[in-house]
Amino acid sequence: MRCSTYTFKIPQVEGGSTVSIKVIWSQKLLYHEGQFSLNVPFSFPAFVNPIGKKISKREKILLNVSSGVGKEILCNSTSHALKELRREVGKMGFLYDAEVLTWSTSDFIFSYNVYSKDLFGGVLLQSPFLRDIDDRQMFCFYLFPGNNQSMKAFRKEVIFIIDISGSMKGDPFESAKNGLLSSIQKLNPEDSFNIIAFNTETFLLSPLMEQATEEAIIKATQWLNDTLTADGGTNILVPLKQAIKLLAETTNSIPVIFLITDGAVEDERDICNFVKGYLTNGGSISLRISTFGIGSYCNHHFLRMLAQIGRGHFDIAYDADSVDFRMQKLFTTASSIILADITVDALEHLESLEMLPSCIPDLSRGSPLIVSGRYSGNFPDSVKISGTLTDMSKFTIDLKARKAKDLPFDRVVARRQIDLLTANAWLSGSKELEQKVAKRSIQTGVPSEYTLMVFAPDS
Repeated sequence: MRCSTYTFKIPQVEGGSTVSIKVIWSQKLLYHEGQFSLNVPFSFPAFVNPIGKKISKREKILLNVSSGVGKEILCNSTSHALKELRREVGKMGFLYDAEVLTWSTSDFIFSYNVYSKDLFGGVLLQSPFLRDIDDRQMFCFYLFPGNNQSMKAFRKEVIFIIDISGSMKGDPFESAKNGLLSSIQKLNPEDSFNIIAFNTETFLLSPLMEQATEEAIIKATQWLNDTLTADGGTNILVPLKQAIKLLAETTNSIPVIFLITDGAVEDERDICNFVKGYLTNGGSISLRISTFGIGSYCNHHFLRMLAQIGRGHFDIAYDADSVDFRMQKLFTTASSIILADITVDALEHLESLEMLPSCIPDLSRGSPLIVSGRYSGNFPDSVKISGTLTDMSKFTIDLKARKAKDLPFDRVVARRQIDLLTANAWLSGSKELEQKVAKRSIQTGVPSEYTLMVFAPDS
């Protein structure tokens, strides 16, 4: 996790004064096997406690849970003694209020479940707010994988493309290797894989795809450890074309490219346009591309855009220590697909439609699918979501639309929308999109590439 420290001075504070500080931030809930988890920093260093006489202090946490889902939610665990204040379908309220001698030394942790055996979802609608920069209506549809273990994940053919340029030398390369090998070990024996390492040249583990047997994994481990060293420049397009060629004949499985890099190259827009052109002419199950960035110097907009075009996923690790964990987490999401090639019907009659992401990703067992946007016109009472299951049969579900109350989902989806729009602005070079991102950033209070954060204390 990238850590930032913000400081400011409070001048002329006299003894006995009460200083009140209000901090607002947003963070993503973790999701794993139907469970949502929240971890909020709530541990204070010992030096904030006054020296000498023990003074009683009050800690108070008010927690409101609004899942946005019309199903009962179940509280799983909590780090602090919460008192339940209210319970409704999809909503809960809690309070922690305690007299303490020393401030908390543990973070606030809370987890809950939205239980459903089968795949389920819904559509939320909301009107624009007063002085909204966009007067169109807002929508958000979601799909949850549910807890039905009989829904199998697609068989996979995976090619890992790993950067071995000079900038990867040392800890980044070792961490990337560990994450790659850990990811390979998550494959099933019926899956297949290959590895392409690249700098200014390319190096293939095998000329053909390898079944994910124990012997093949041992072979890959030795090849990574004994054959490869980080050195030279960066050329992404050549190994990407090689991987596409190797996966061209894939049938009844999901072809996945998993790109790992810490660098930036000059032809990144050409790469995105090449992949977009290739996928336009794809087969029944088209190629998936997920991207993983290491450090601050790789082009995050390029990697996010490439993943968006490839209906995949993107993540980044800013330090070598978090590479292994985050890479495995991303690969688990990208490779546990249970519903592919998802489409949305009944929206073609709207006067205007903006959907983010524009290429709808697959639904994975380890992650809910959320698509949001804006529209003009009469939104239908329900929308039909269709996709392809592992046996290549069609799956269809009707999602009812309802008005979202007490759920400002414009803020919930703001970070994701701003990131996606920024990636599109980078690819297109559109000044209009840049202005749109800046205005949305100012409106929602979410920082962006085209805005500056300024602290302005009350006078």
